[in-house]
Amino acid sequence: MLYWTLIAQSERHIFHMDHNKDLFDGMVLFCTVVAHEGMSAAAKLLGHTPSHVSKEIARLEARLGTRLLNRTTRRISLTESGRIYYENARRIVEDAHAVQNRLHSIGDRPFGELRMSVPVVFAHGWLNDWLPEFLERYPDVDLHIDISERRADMIGEGIDLLVRIGNLPPSDLIARELFRTQGLTVASPAYLKRNGTPRHPADLKDHDLIDFSFHGITQSWTYPGADGEMITVPIAPRVRCNDAHTEKALVLAGRGITRLPKLICQAELDAGTLVSILPDFGAPPVGVHVIYASRDNLPAKTRAMIDFLVGKSG
Repeated sequence: MLYWTLIAQSERHIFHMDHNKDLFDGMVLFCTVVAHEGMSAAAKLLGHTPSHVSKEIARLEARLGTRLLNRTTRRISLTESGRIYYENARRIVEDAHAVQNRLHSIGDRPFGELRMSVPVVFAHGWLNDWLPEFLERYPDVDLHIDISERRADMIGEGIDLLVRIGNLPPSDLIARELFRTQGLTVASPAYLKRNGTPRHPADLKDHDLIDFSFHGITQSWTYPGADGEMITVPIAPRVRCNDAHTEKALVLAGRGITRLPKLICQAELDAGTLVSILPDFGAPPVGVHVIYASRDNLPAKTRAMIDFLVGKSG
């Protein structure tokens, strides 16, 4: 009886708020009446009058097309149909509450498969070094990571979160900035010796450019000017690609000029195999964002990864 008291208490708000008449609510009410051997006891437990409970039982009987209870002024008893219904309804309600209790018990514990899509640059520059710590911290989370520059369909593909670098298109998704990385315009010493060094963004029109194209075709590069005005340079790249490592490889081979996040090319800058040009016209910082569908009822596994990325980025 204690079990059914707890179930009835957990369901009390359902009946109290909107008198939901669906079949499951009827099962809970009926099982509570039977377990407590009367309408009055069940009514008191559920916060209703005995007449209300009696009407609900009558509605349930009407829906089922059979009488479930024999009623007298002092007691109730199960009909044969009522006994069969009670035995089966009790199992259904017990199973439902077992599932609910299990979900509650694990609701705050990250578990299950987490699907995420991240750019190659982010994976090689940051995520690869961070992942072992995440896996150790959350042993019940399995990761499915798509590392590519493609434009993934988050909702259609069932992806829990995305990481994106750069300007984001308008969207109903939630975007949280992790950090910003400085953008640099770079070339190899061999290319600059052969073709000259640009002194102003406008000089780029005379050079072979390698552009990162992700969401669409880039028509221009933008630089902040000395007077605070933005300088927009129309471009016609020799190469367009959606992989920063391919960009870097081509520039290292002396095939042109590109723009890269500083972290991606720091080692080459230190070694002198790449040179940062246009120092007086620093490219705007590039934002790195984690993107997810909604703040409401966010699964613990997704929240864990978001908080982890934010913590590592801080």
